[in-house]
Amino acid sequence: MGVRLDSKARFARVPAGMPGPTIHDVALRYVDPEYRHQLKEVTPRARLDVRGARLKSYNLAPAAEPVPPKLEQRARTFLMAQSAGGGLGLDRELGFVILHRCGKAFYFLLVNTWRGSNELWETVLYKENEATEDFALFPSAGPHRAAFCVWELGPVTHEKEAWVKFLKSERSGRDQEHYLEDTFSGMV
Repeated sequence: MGVRLDSKARFARVPAGMPGPTIHDVALRYVDPEYRHQLKEVTPRARLDVRGARLKSYNLAPAAEPVPPKLEQRARTFLMAQSAGGGLGLDRELGFVILHRCGKAFYFLLVNTWRGSNELWETVLYKENEATEDFALFPSAGPHRAAFCVWELGPVTHEKEAWVKFLKSERSGRDQEHYLEDTFSGMV
């Protein structure tokens, strides 16, 4: 008996040698056959010191369509206001923010901090053109949710390495500064 897919693309036990589609014969449900991947650019921005956290900041966008300065300032102002009122729930933390341009007028604002010594925690905010006046929590339903897209994994991977280096240090104030100064830039 081997594992094969039945006609409804679910795994089922069928006797080996029996005809039927295999995983290689079925189009992947969540990969659009028309999708063609394009590179985006990660640009480190000015650090953001908010109530409860010191955050590195990155913009992520197509090189030909960077994040508009007005929108970047809007995101920074929003984070400052939210943290001042305790809305982000940050408490003496280090981390990073990614402002990701996902299309012509849709943006994710990802606030990431290190907790539990080695865990990356995240608040996902979004803004969609003028339909949303400001950034808001991104709705999430179901137990299996999106984490990071392939572009976001560029700075996230760098940040993981920078955090490991910090964890191996004495974790002094100077080591915190080294962590905050260690940024990533480039095409992803």
